[in-house]
Amino acid sequence: MPNPRSHHHFAAIDLGASSGRVMVARTGPDTLTLQEAHRFPNRPVRTRGTLHWDILSLYAGVLDGLRAAGSAAPLTSIGIDGWAVDYGLLDADGVLLGNPVHYRDTRTDGIAAKAWTTVPATELYATTGIQYAPFNTLYQLMAAQGTAQLAAARHLLMIPDLLTYWLTGELGTELTNASTTQLMDPGTGDWSPEVATRLGIGLGLFPPLRHPGDPAGHLLPQVLDGTGLTTPTPITTVASHDTASAVAAVPATTENFAYICTGTWSLAGLELSAPVRTEESREANFTNELGIDGTVRYLRNIMGLWLLQECLRTWGSETGPTGPTAAPDLDALLREAATAPALRSLVDAADPTFLPPGNMPHRIARACEAAGRPAPRTPAETARCILDSLALAHRRAIEDAQRLADRTVDVVHIVGGGARNALLCQLTADACGLPVIAGPAEAAALGNVLVQARAHGLMGDDRHEMRALLARTQQLTRYEPTSDPARRAAWEEASRRVPA
Repeated sequence: MPNPRSHHHFAAIDLGASSGRVMVARTGPDTLTLQEAHRFPNRPVRTRGTLHWDILSLYAGVLDGLRAAGSAAPLTSIGIDGWAVDYGLLDADGVLLGNPVHYRDTRTDGIAAKAWTTVPATELYATTGIQYAPFNTLYQLMAAQGTAQLAAARHLLMIPDLLTYWLTGELGTELTNASTTQLMDPGTGDWSPEVATRLGIGLGLFPPLRHPGDPAGHLLPQVLDGTGLTTPTPITTVASHDTASAVAAVPATTENFAYICTGTWSLAGLELSAPVRTEESREANFTNELGIDGTVRYLRNIMGLWLLQECLRTWGSETGPTGPTAAPDLDALLREAATAPALRSLVDAADPTFLPPGNMPHRIARACEAAGRPAPRTPAETARCILDSLALAHRRAIEDAQRLADRTVDVVHIVGGGARNALLCQLTADACGLPVIAGPAEAAALGNVLVQARAHGLMGDDRHEMRALLARTQQLTRYEPTSDPARRAAWEEASRRVPA
């Protein structure tokens, strides 16, 4: 058993929609530091009309990252987290059957309606508690029915589980990510055979469930050779859905908190002890995903900073009179956005028309015009429209979550990349009328590391001990809501005129 009074190093492999990274944490009784060892791009590739993840490139990035991580200090353990719903299929020999399909691909268009003819949406939600999203794993598998690839498959691995398999040779299905498939019962924490059978999904594709903290094997000899690591380093199962890891790293000091995990998506909600599967909850499109220690992540998916990321990509790819233009500097753009007219141009940040990639500034302007609102004319006005709209969506999600779960909160924690966006944090505090505590920005990696540290006996089993360590060691910023009656009234009026 490791000495809990000494310092240990853990590697967190954290995969995001636009990049992956390997982070190294140094932990001790009152120490929790995080350093980036290696970052690598995650560039989807479209072939023959289908959008895929370049999974082999990601795996190469993971190996490079482990090589960099191990060069600094011996690693006590490694954990992997990433995005949800997507998967890879293996044949009987354990060989990958094609690159995993990207959740933004259009193959699931219309599939949900087909599923509901067999299992009505009300019944599906009452069983699984999972929100409607066109890319849920259930709908992806239904879209793949009848294909040679699915017919040849013997195992299905969610993305973090696939990388774990390549690193260790051991198969498993991590619980928090499995809960996003829309094939589980969040009340029992196990699969729903009835839903799967009625919709023609073979649950035998999924290897046995693993829980956060479970061992997941050791690095294979060829992986040790490829990374330069010299000891049989273990992989520890963490909350492999990155949002579950991020929620585990919310530095809350009370139970009465809401969280917003910000990045490409905004995931706004509450941590509960049991799912909420009422019809009213379904109509509000809340999801019940599993977290650590038997908790339920009761939340709403909001489009998030994807809107701004896509605008920056579009502006950077435009061609002007003298050639290609550069995307605006983000810091300068946000400073200018802070002085743009407030709550003038607004969109519904959950509108599915914003889901695919493409000319986002144009789509935002058209959405404003269609709703009878002024269209933003400059990048700064577009950025202000996005951030005002996200703050309103955060407000609605937190208000709805409290009402539907019969809970009251007195603080909002913003974790993830958006915690660095001071304007978004302040606007969210103003919109919600609640203080916002921003940070840590690297919540998913920190949650990943803390679950590893706990599994290796370096802290107690109570997740509150993990959160107390975060509150003591991480840089946090507090934003108070506006006390100006006119500004508060403006948010109230904006909330009434923008549809939920």
